[in-house]
Amino acid sequence: MSEISVLDPPAGVRKKAIRPRRRTRPWIALGFLAPFFVPFVLFYVAPVAYAVVQSTQVVKRVGGVFGTQVTQFGGLAQYRAVFTNDDFWSGIVRVVAFGLVQVPIMMGVALLLALVLDSRATRGGRFFRLVYFLPFAVPGVIAAIMWGSLLDPATSPFYRAGLHIDFLGPGYVFAAIANVGVWTYAGSNTVILVAALTAVPREVFDAARIDGAGALRIARSIKIPLVRPAIVFSAILNVIGTLQLITEPKVFQSLTSQITSGYTPNMLAYNAASADQYGFAAVVSVVMTVVTFIASFGFLRFVQNRGQR
Repeated sequence: MSEISVLDPPAGVRKKAIRPRRRTRPWIALGFLAPFFVPFVLFYVAPVAYAVVQSTQVVKRVGGVFGTQVTQFGGLAQYRAVFTNDDFWSGIVRVVAFGLVQVPIMMGVALLLALVLDSRATRGGRFFRLVYFLPFAVPGVIAAIMWGSLLDPATSPFYRAGLHIDFLGPGYVFAAIANVGVWTYAGSNTVILVAALTAVPREVFDAARIDGAGALRIARSIKIPLVRPAIVFSAILNVIGTLQLITEPKVFQSLTSQITSGYTPNMLAYNAASADQYGFAAVVSVVMTVVTFIASFGFLRFVQNRGQR
């Protein structure tokens, strides 16, 4: 009679093979992330880091007026020059005012169009989505030139039709630039919101109709709250785009004297770089990068805190 070891499993119970523990391979995850991170580092992080280094450099001439130019470390001298520049602060005020006016109007138009396209009574939704999106496919420079021709009194069909308003004059040029922005980007925001509405199960809306809710009540109480993340996402993109404003005022500058070389911070940096003032332009770029990050992150936190109440 053989002895039964206490370590042996009971009859009918099969031993489970002890499998070796798999080793984690972080390089596989890095391989999947590389298509995003490599361009991000090369075309965003590296230029920002280079701009930070260049913002601390100053150019001095050695050997008199006709001496050689030497680039050397200047500390915060360029930052003092930017922060004491009146054009810089005027440009900051303009882009902030532009964002406070244009972004809500554009998001309101986009949301209204998205709700109309998502309505059951609307036919040809795909066609209208394409029509609304087409202005976004037009390059910004071309759109600005087109609207500049429409608004310039010398070529404007509105002016010839009897509407004698100088839309590029001192009282209207700000609204003209905002109009170009709304016309160009409202359609792309509409497509984002329509996609978010399409992802909502139709049963939710059917249940609301059975309970007696009308179209306006469904839009206000169901559709808008459910697509709130898409609205916030689009708004953040518009805030970032507003702080980078340069194309429209740069094109309008050739049509009106109301657009100065420092009308926006990006225009100020562009003109400084064109005049070989690379340190000054780098400081403006670095400051606007920080401002953009703070504005977008602050807006996101504000919306999140409002949503938790």
